[in-house]
Amino acid sequence: MRNVHIIAYDIACPKRYRQVYKAMCGHGDPVQYSIFRCELSDLELHKLKELLWPVLNLSEDRVMIVDLGPVDGRGDACIEFWGDPKSTPHDRTAAIV
Repeated sequence: MRNVHIIAYDIACPKRYRQVYKAMCGHGDPVQYSIFRCELSDLELHKLKELLWPVLNLSEDRVMIVDLGPVDGRGDACIEFWGDPKSTPHDRTAAIV
């Protein structure tokens, strides 16, 4: 099951910031500077954490991960944007195979 996560970060070093941004682009959509909306399974979230941990300096940098719940549930309904977001949540349709 995939959940919607909001991942926000504050990285002190420009080099580490670029590394974190590049890693995040492969896992979610940027909605504001240093804030991503990600649809991740537990395994995908764990792999993302393992990708970020070696880059971060936890004495200087901060990362916040918020689990908003299942993709088909509250995950999209609880996000409210004012102004023009960098990207919008995707429309979903069910496919029966």
